[in-house]
Amino acid sequence: MQDTAKYLIHADITAAGVVERSDVVGAVFGQTEGLLGDELDLRDLQDSKKVGRIDVEIRSEGGQSFGEITVASGLDRVETAILAAALETIEQVGPCRAEIEVSEIEDVRSAKRREVVERATELLNDFEEKSIQTADIVETVRQQVRVADVTDYEGLPAGPRVADSDAIVVVEGRSDVMQLLKYGIKNAVAVEGTDVPDAIADLTAGRTVTSFLDGDRGGDLILKELAQVGDVDYVAVTPSDKSVEDLSRSEVMSALRDKVPYETVASAKSLDSIREEMSQAGESTTADGGAVAAAMSEDSADGQPTPGTQAGSAQAAATEGATSVADNSNATAVADAATDEDATGGGEEPTIPSLSDHIEAVIQSHSGTARLVDEDATLLAEDDANAVVSLLASAEAVPKTVVIDADCSQKLLDVAAQRGVDVVVAAGHGEYVKQPTAVQVRIEG
Repeated sequence: MQDTAKYLIHADITAAGVVERSDVVGAVFGQTEGLLGDELDLRDLQDSKKVGRIDVEIRSEGGQSFGEITVASGLDRVETAILAAALETIEQVGPCRAEIEVSEIEDVRSAKRREVVERATELLNDFEEKSIQTADIVETVRQQVRVADVTDYEGLPAGPRVADSDAIVVVEGRSDVMQLLKYGIKNAVAVEGTDVPDAIADLTAGRTVTSFLDGDRGGDLILKELAQVGDVDYVAVTPSDKSVEDLSRSEVMSALRDKVPYETVASAKSLDSIREEMSQAGESTTADGGAVAAAMSEDSADGQPTPGTQAGSAQAAATEGATSVADNSNATAVADAATDEDATGGGEEPTIPSLSDHIEAVIQSHSGTARLVDEDATLLAEDDANAVVSLLASAEAVPKTVVIDADCSQKLLDVAAQRGVDVVVAAGHGEYVKQPTAVQVRIEG
């Protein structure tokens, strides 16, 4: 009957003496007999399966008995309420005076509905967590490819360009290698612990080596040991107490661009003093000038690293060349992808990037970023592709071109038209129904 019952009558019983379950059941049948007429006679209702068995839980304490009575009903609400009220007319159980009070009439179907709602909510949440939204497909595939690019070098996690590149970036762990791969840097290798392996020491010989370690004591100790067992040319200084794997793309590129010669680190009291100096100086000179080097370049003739200075558009060129560092085997870090002024004062003009350079760095390399470029192809600003609308809306200078490694959206076109942008170069057509006549859309994906 419990499985087919629509209602459950819950009642509390108190008896002034010790009684048992059989006494309670007998009192229920005996004292309600004939009370409600033939149609609601309790025995007839049980025989016709309209009322279930009477469940009684009774306990005795201090010469009194307390318990609960539960009756399953297949009657309608009115008849069930009448039957419940009839239970409260019982005044004696066995030889003892007793009192029965109905605490509630439970709608079994409502309880089942609540269970259905709760379970349906759990199933829906689980389904949504496991499902991949359409907008996430492209990024998911790109992420899978980047993770797949993690290789082993002598049993150590490394990017695919470590073995054949003449410049490497040494990091601490596998997660750091994956983070740099995510940003397009494919020549990183991990030491996997504070004990620098012999394979890393041998790898640093004859290569341009940039140390890019966490900004904690562990990273500083690894750097000291790496310098003792191998060759370190540059140090990319990370913010204090921050890990490489936690840095954003802009922070990674800034740290690599502003790397300093190891001699500067070795002569300093601590890396913390260099971090403070770099954070206070907006633009730093070379170590020979008494300050931290802001950027370094490699001499293209003999391949030996020499200090350099960057200014004006050379700084923009360094930023533009960030994402192509992995494809340049002679690059140690982001700044090496740009052409610096001659450190000896030779007066060579810095190379100015073209729009095609930005398109290659952003879209063709699948960087997942967006750039704002002026009419001279100078980089004005850069951020993640999903933040391009806010980046464009807050830009101080009005860009001529927006280059984005993502589909062109209606929101982007609207903001571009408002700001006076001439061209949007995107990886593909997105969902937009109205293209402003003042904005040209180019697809380079």
